[in-house]
Amino acid sequence: MRAIALFAAAAFGLSGLAACGSGASSSSGSSSADSGALMLGGFFPETGSLSYLGPDTVAAFKLAVKDVNAAGGVLGKDVNTAIADSSDADHADQNTSGVQSLLAKKPGVIIGSPSSSVTKNIYKQASGSKVPVISVGATSPSLSGIDEYFFRTIAPDGVQGAVMSNVIEQDGVQNLAIAVFNDEYGTGLRKVIVNKLADSNVNIVYGKTETFDPTETNFSSLVTTLKASHPDAILVIAFDQTKALVKEMISQGINTNKLYLTDGNTQDYSGDFDPGVLKGDSATIPGAEASEEFQKRIKSIDSSVKNFTYAAETYDAVVLSALAAQKGGAVDGATIKDNLPAVSGADGGTKCKSYKECLALIKGGKSIQYQGLTGIGPFNKDHDPSSANIGVYKFDGDNKPVFDHLQSGKVA
Repeated sequence: MRAIALFAAAAFGLSGLAACGSGASSSSGSSSADSGALMLGGFFPETGSLSYLGPDTVAAFKLAVKDVNAAGGVLGKDVNTAIADSSDADHADQNTSGVQSLLAKKPGVIIGSPSSSVTKNIYKQASGSKVPVISVGATSPSLSGIDEYFFRTIAPDGVQGAVMSNVIEQDGVQNLAIAVFNDEYGTGLRKVIVNKLADSNVNIVYGKTETFDPTETNFSSLVTTLKASHPDAILVIAFDQTKALVKEMISQGINTNKLYLTDGNTQDYSGDFDPGVLKGDSATIPGAEASEEFQKRIKSIDSSVKNFTYAAETYDAVVLSALAAQKGGAVDGATIKDNLPAVSGADGGTKCKSYKECLALIKGGKSIQYQGLTGIGPFNKDHDPSSANIGVYKFDGDNKPVFDHLQSGKVA
């Protein structure tokens, strides 16, 4: 891993979307089969424990489609879209009905969900219809190479886990407790970190095997157990359950300035806790930090967005999908699947940074390497990014995560 400089810090925040039931929440245009235009399905969490990630992913999805269409669309036609609520893994019926509503639109690609568990619940449905799924936040290592129609614009947890382990070890932590929910994302990331710390001086005093239920709301017993393990620091791997967990830590007198958070719970907590509660705590998020200019463009789509965790991953997934269809000369899922590795740079080619620039190269008969906002490497044989960046953050006195530095690494 190597540290490199990146963009200025950005604020993250909680922003809600209206719940949209089990159907598609919005759509534009007709299906790709009817019109010959590319149909993109967006599968994002509008409800459930991941709903705070909905606004930025939806806005990034819409922004990317806007840019693609402004550059001439795909094969000379504007891209059409449909968006459905993916919710979370505790609402499996919503996972299923949401993806079915998208498949009914005959999309060329489905982009989302940011949840590993939700992705596992739906990828077979999409694959059975020969529709690629490009996840923007599912990081479980078990998803690597799981299906020829599955891709992701975010690195598996082996990279984030290695960086988090480095941060914990470099901070001189001797006794670490881990509070992790029983979720594909949580247990997968925990496994990487535990393995990485096995040969270090860090002693894991609680949480090597223990988990809590994702639907838990009363954390009194868990926090009592955590406190009794006498940790120097606590790593929390969860989603929105983190708020109630931290409040119980405060109630029981645990020092909350010795916490570590991951991408699933790194957000703006200024409206949830008193100033200073998380000051100095470290966190990690896969992917490059959203630049100030990109944040402004996201806000031009939805002014309420404050959290940009998976915005870049979503934007790049849209652009890669459009480029794959353009290169393959068709908008069906099989064609896009076959051409996604090539436009990501798996076969080399001329580097290009925007859809407009890459489109001109493809029309000129050249191979391309799309250099997107995420900073990921070309898709490897498992359809994971071949390399990735992990941002390390520090919480300020207002309980907002502020970018500190970037570490980059290869994906195994």
